[in-house]
Amino acid sequence: MRIFAKTDTGKVRSINQDAYAANVLSDGCAFVVVCDGMGGASAGDIASKTAIEVISQYILNGYNPKMTSDDIQRLLDNAIASANIEVYSLAQKDQQLQGMGTTVVTAIVSETQAVICNVGDSRAYLINDEIAQITRDHTMVQSLVELGKISEEEAKNHPEKNIITRALGVEENILTDSYFIDITKEDKLLLCTDGLTNYASEDKILNIIQKNVLDKVSGLLIDEANNGGGRDNITVAVVSH
Repeated sequence: MRIFAKTDTGKVRSINQDAYAANVLSDGCAFVVVCDGMGGASAGDIASKTAIEVISQYILNGYNPKMTSDDIQRLLDNAIASANIEVYSLAQKDQQLQGMGTTVVTAIVSETQAVICNVGDSRAYLINDEIAQITRDHTMVQSLVELGKISEEEAKNHPEKNIITRALGVEENILTDSYFIDITKEDKLLLCTDGLTNYASEDKILNIIQKNVLDKVSGLLIDEANNGGGRDNITVAVVSH
């Protein structure tokens, strides 16, 4: 599996509170972790980088090629739980860091399947002839959509669209969502922060990935988000055969 990833501060922010890690495991499977930190000053930066470090190390230490899909799901879930404890503990010890947290979306991808876990509104998409969002956003606006109180179209420009209802490091315990997706040779998996999806349409994202060589795609997606406003940090990771 091949991974193409990049992060960018965007056109407005002075600090990049996004972070990511990506690597190929011993059996050729890929793992990716993408985080979008939140909190004043450098707190969001610390939350995302800490989560990336803990989750990556947990995966590298715990992964075994003989693992089943359920084993991998538990590995990812436990990695996120460990990161949650670490970020939460740091915030409790330092008043300047209190309230910090981060989204996370992480995946282990083989030639036939992806196991994905997420917390918050960083997303995973499956891309082939079309683009399909895999993960569910943990946001107030997504809850309103699911309750039928607003439409998908209204959600795109809702004034409270960035209020997340679940984040890593904010509370002592964390609940993750998990997904198992079959993968073919034609499929690509995209993991990204909302700095991409808030400023680049899904149609544009699909078009860029379909029409360009993969080693240029992450940069082109970031350019698209910056051209669309770039008012947030942007992180993208694309996994392909």
